[in-house]
Amino acid sequence: MNFRSLLDSRKSSIQQETGLTASAGVSINKFLSKIASGLDKPDGLYLIAPEAAAAFVANLPVAKFYGVGAATAQKMQNLGIQTGADLKQWAEADLVTHFGKAGRYYYRVARSVDDRPVNPNRARKPIGAEQSFAADLEAIEPMVAALEKLAAEVVTRMEKHQRYGYTLTLKIKYADYQQITRAQTIDVLFKDQQMLCNRAISLLEEHLDRSRRVRLLGLTVSNLAEPTLSPPVQQLCLELPPFFR
Repeated sequence: MNFRSLLDSRKSSIQQETGLTASAGVSINKFLSKIASGLDKPDGLYLIAPEAAAAFVANLPVAKFYGVGAATAQKMQNLGIQTGADLKQWAEADLVTHFGKAGRYYYRVARSVDDRPVNPNRARKPIGAEQSFAADLEAIEPMVAALEKLAAEVVTRMEKHQRYGYTLTLKIKYADYQQITRAQTIDVLFKDQQMLCNRAISLLEEHLDRSRRVRLLGLTVSNLAEPTLSPPVQQLCLELPPFFR
């Protein structure tokens, strides 16, 4: 069975077992594979070959980089960083100055470098908490207070299970029961309660429709790993063609 047939077989199995279609991205590392997985949805396959990786990253808008959220993308654009080629012009030390530890990640992936190993046996179940309000909230202050309590609860649960994650998702349910989720992925584990809380508040301030009342807020941490493991992303483990080995 060749590579594409193997992948088609896996996708077919997923659809039979879950009723859902699956898209796949294939490339030389996690960063590029994750981006590729979103380029041919639904039920597609996108390949970024080794010889095409550098040009692909150079032409890619920074807003489409895996791990770059809307706020970070805007900050990069304010600095004149529009594409991977622009990002590659920056020294690692300067990126760290502007973006903290994540600057080291941005420096590497702008050069198509991502040596994080795949861990297919990682814990997958997200850890989260949510709160419904007896009276719908209108002001942002009580929402922030609720997020502080939720952040503490999530960190307590992560510590109990010794599982920490790289992706934080904020859930907002409005008074009419319409809900949205907004997520942010970083390259360090969410372990610190204050950091988790600060990120949650930033997501709230960025995405909250202030003209609407809020019935429920929730926080979930996913992409879980043990503290000593490198950041995971959700990927199938497949036998790759020879030029990927």
